[in-house]
Amino acid sequence: MSSAVASSAQVPVLRVRGVSKRFGGLQALSDVGLAIERGQVYGLIGPNGAGKTTFFNVITGLYAPDSGSFELDGQPYRPSAVHEVARAGIARTFQNIRLFADMTALENVMVGRHVRTGSGVLGAILRTQVFRQEEAAIAGRARELLEYVGIARYADFRARTLSYGDQRRLEIARALATDPKLIALDEPAAGMNATEKLQLRELIDRIRRDGRTILLIEHDVKLVMGLCDRVTVLDYGKLIAQGTPAEVQRDERVIEAYLGTGGH
Repeated sequence: MSSAVASSAQVPVLRVRGVSKRFGGLQALSDVGLAIERGQVYGLIGPNGAGKTTFFNVITGLYAPDSGSFELDGQPYRPSAVHEVARAGIARTFQNIRLFADMTALENVMVGRHVRTGSGVLGAILRTQVFRQEEAAIAGRARELLEYVGIARYADFRARTLSYGDQRRLEIARALATDPKLIALDEPAAGMNATEKLQLRELIDRIRRDGRTILLIEHDVKLVMGLCDRVTVLDYGKLIAQGTPAEVQRDERVIEAYLGTGGH
């Protein structure tokens, strides 16, 4: 392996330092950071009100931080808007599913793929040959991703007609369509039954095995501990633990946060 390749492999996909965020009189985050290595599934957990959703939304451009620095693949970036973060290489799903309900599953994934295409509005209006070729390639890739997540048979179904679990899969396919450096999953198991959770775990495992890097925010601690390589735990907007699942589960501060009497 060349030194350049080795060096690239050692650079975290995402490094965040010193993130703080205040909403009026509430200090939602205080000096929070993490580093996610290439190919990891990285968990972000904490009791209700811990600040994990705020941190996740800052990373993905939904909230502007009051302070903090951000690096993606070793290069500084500023998470100023969701669409700009997607172009930079971070794709996310949402706790409350945000699909285009009256578009087909295929069309939803094609929308995600358009982040990486270049024919532009004029090409679409004029229906140029380049545009038509690009659209055919986008549709082909979208079908591959629907097959990848296990819902290819629903390609021509409207998104709103899919089951809850399949809508979650569709969101993941749309995120993957952007060719992300990091895929950020916001409570993907929320509302799922036991069978759907097992299928979700298998899909996340497959995405990891295929070399993708994943940030997972999730209330299901058992799912996180069974899936993640490393975990960050927040409580009251502060980082209280970081490490492997085994290390985090033994940490007295984590045990107190989840099982103590501190309001959770």
